[in-house]
Amino acid sequence: MRKKLVILAVFGFLISSCKTKPSLDKAISEEPSKPNILFISVDDLNNMIGPIDNFSNIKTPNFDRLAKMGVTFTNAHVQAPLCGPSRASIMTGLRPSNTGIYGMVPDNDIRRPGNEVTEDITFLPEYFGNNGYHTMGIGKLFHNHAPDSMFHESGGRVPGFGPVPEKRFVWDGFGKGTKGVHGRTSTDWGAFPEQDSLMPDHASANWAIERLQRDYDKPFFLGLGFLRVHVPLYVPQKWFDLYPLEAIETPPYRADDLNDIPDVGLQINDLPMMPTTQWAKETGNWKKIVQAYLACISYVDNELGRVLDALESSNYADNTIIVLWSDHGYRLGEKETFAKHGLWETATKAPLIFAAPNLPNGKKIDTPVEMLSIYPTLLELSGLPAYGRNEGKSLVSMMTKDEGVDDSYALTTYGMNNHAVRTNQFRYIQYEDGTEELYDHYSDPNEWTNIAANKEYKKTIEELKKLLPANNAQWDEKSMYKFQPYFVEQKARTSLNK
Repeated sequence: MRKKLVILAVFGFLISSCKTKPSLDKAISEEPSKPNILFISVDDLNNMIGPIDNFSNIKTPNFDRLAKMGVTFTNAHVQAPLCGPSRASIMTGLRPSNTGIYGMVPDNDIRRPGNEVTEDITFLPEYFGNNGYHTMGIGKLFHNHAPDSMFHESGGRVPGFGPVPEKRFVWDGFGKGTKGVHGRTSTDWGAFPEQDSLMPDHASANWAIERLQRDYDKPFFLGLGFLRVHVPLYVPQKWFDLYPLEAIETPPYRADDLNDIPDVGLQINDLPMMPTTQWAKETGNWKKIVQAYLACISYVDNELGRVLDALESSNYADNTIIVLWSDHGYRLGEKETFAKHGLWETATKAPLIFAAPNLPNGKKIDTPVEMLSIYPTLLELSGLPAYGRNEGKSLVSMMTKDEGVDDSYALTTYGMNNHAVRTNQFRYIQYEDGTEELYDHYSDPNEWTNIAANKEYKKTIEELKKLLPANNAQWDEKSMYKFQPYFVEQKARTSLNK
C-alpha cells in the first residue's frame, strides 16, 4: 500500500478523503478532513495466522501484508469467549460484567430500556456517524449483523454460515449430546462449494470493494464482517490443496490436561455435541479438522487481499485507518475439544491489527491487551473526542511510544462471576464458587499445569485478584446461551428476571 507519514486532523494537516479535490480557498476555510475507517472482523479466527503463530506453515500472505502495514498485537484477548457477548462488548465499549450480557443477545436488544447500563450507550459505528462520518457495513459485525438503522448504508448479512451440502460430510452436530439439553453445532468439515463466488464472504468483499471505488463528500466508516472461519469448515477444494495432510501439525495436547481443572471449569467445558480430541485422534480426523480450519483461514486471507487491493488502488489509500480483529479464539484439540467456550488461552486470544498513517510499520507488541480497546483507539487515531463511557484504554501510546507495555493486562469474563486475568507472565482464572486456576506462561505456555494450589504463588494470586472486576452484574434478561446446560442453569438462578 502507498503509505505516507500523515498527521491526523488533530495536528491540522489537510487530507482529502474524496476524489474531487477542493479549491485551496475552500480547503483553508473548512475543517481538516478526518481519516476513513476500514473495520474488519473475522469470525472465530485464532492466532494461527502468519504474523502471529505462523502455525503449520500456514499461508496467509494478506494477513502478513496487513501486519507489515501497521501494528500487530500477538497477545490480544476478548472480553468474552463467545461471539454474542464479545461483539456486544466491542461495540458498546463496556465489559460484560457491567452489562450482564454474558450470552447471545439480539442486536436490537443490546440497547434498550430494560438494561440501565446500555439503554443510552452509543455504539462504535454510531459514534463515527454522529461525528460527521458516512457509515456503511456488511456481514457479521454485531452478533447477527447490526441493530436497525445502525449504518447509513447496510449490506445486511446472509443468514447462517452456509452454503452447505445436502448432507453433512462427517459430524452430525449432536455428537453425544442430548437433544433438548445441548444445542446442535454447525461443526463439520470438507471441501464445499466448488467456487469462491458461491461464498457469502466473497459477496461481502465485493460490496466493500464497490464502496471503496465511490466518491464521498465526507470521511467514511466501512465495516466488513467475514463469516469464516466459523464452522462449518467448508471452503472450495483449492484451499484444502494448500495443506497436504501429511504435512499438517496438530496443536500441543495432553490426555490428562483436565485433571486439575475445578468443577465449574469442567462444567463450562462439557460440550458433548462437539468432537473430542480423543475421538479425533482415534478416527484419524484431527489432522483433517486442522486442515479444514487452515483452509478456511487461507480463503478469508484471499478475500482480505481483494479488499486491500481495492483500498490501495483507491483515492483513500493514504488516509484510511484499518483495524482487523476477531471475536475470540478457537481450540483445535486443546483441553480435549474443538470449540471456543473457555477461559483458557486458546479460547480468549485472537488477532488484533491496526494500520494507520501515523502508526509504525511492521511492529509487533506481545503484551496482553483487550479487544475493548478497539473503540477508544479508533477515536484517538481519528482525532475524535474520547467517549467517556468507554471502559477500555486507547492503545495509541503503546503503539507509538511503547507506553504501558510492562503493566498491561487483559480481562475475560464467561458467564456471571467467572473471570480470567492475563498478564505478561500469568493467567489467573477465578470461577463463581471461588475455585481457581493459575498458569505461568513463562514455563507453561500450553497451560497444562494448574499451580493455583502451590503456596509459593499465594502472593501472586492476591495481586491478580485485585484486577478482577468489582462489579458482577446479573444476567441481562435478553441475553442467554441455551447451547450449554451450565449457562442455562446459571442464568436461571442469577437473572434479574427469574
